Amino acid sequence: MPAKNIDGRAIAAQIQSELAARVADLKARGVTPGLAFVRVGEDPASKVYVGRKEKACAELGIFSETQVLPQATTENELLALIAQLNSDSRLHGILVQAPLPKHISESVIYSAVLPSKDVDGFHPVNVGKLMLGDNTGFKPCTPAGVMELLLRTGVKTDGAEVVVLGRGNIVGKPMAAMLCQKGKGANATVTICHSATRDIKEHCLRADIIIAAIGVAEFLKADMVKPFATVIDVGVNRIPDANSKTGTRLVGDVDFAAVEKVAGFITPNPGGVGPMTIAMLLQNTVRAAEIAAK
Repeated sequence: MPAKNIDGRAIAAQIQSELAARVADLKARGVTPGLAFVRVGEDPASKVYVGRKEKACAELGIFSETQVLPQATTENELLALIAQLNSDSRLHGILVQAPLPKHISESVIYSAVLPSKDVDGFHPVNVGKLMLGDNTGFKPCTPAGVMELLLRTGVKTDGAEVVVLGRGNIVGKPMAAMLCQKGKGANATVTICHSATRDIKEHCLRADIIIAAIGVAEFLKADMVKPFATVIDVGVNRIPDANSKTGTRLVGDVDFAAVEKVAGFITPNPGGVGPMTIAMLLQNTVRAAEIAAK
């Protein structure tokens, strides 16, 4: 029997429905949640991602504005814009879309956003709070979205063996930190696998839950997955496809067609983690507005 698909679109819609009541309450108090997007250059994928986030804000009644800067923008010019956005009382959240041009340090830019407006969860203060289990900070959206998928699907994490494929700062590391915390929807035993891990397959076959965020197209194969394990695919990879109009197509880090026959639960890609990332961005923004309104 094929695995049960975890419908990220449906769960994201549920979260946005819950947020709508909170947005209405804020507006009744004279506060409209506000979110600024900053995009540097004309990266096609970044334009698409920001467009989706703008659309989601509009649907929920969140005010948003997008600042588009040329590719040649200097680091100091971008820092000046962030300082301006930090001081804008209409804005409760700031999202600087990655990737940034190579001459701009992402860590410097993320550190310049006020922690109270860091709805991406990348500021060192919020990263530190995450590691300490301090829930007053903002959690990065993609790992937070995965946590909600597991929780709302009823996947047991308490005492579970979890393998996180990938050690990146955006997904892998914070994902592992969230899952090993003491609390509901966590309490897992976590192994992080990466490019220097010996025998990744052996680790994966022990796992009750595998979260693939390694950045390699269809890396996770069926023979690496324990029967009835839960598989979450975070990856976005473009591969050649002669049958596509563009000559390429998007796939995840999981060989979905094969793994679906082994797993118990699996996220489709697209339609799994992606919608949840946007839902958690909206949730962080609404929460930032609520904190500012106190």
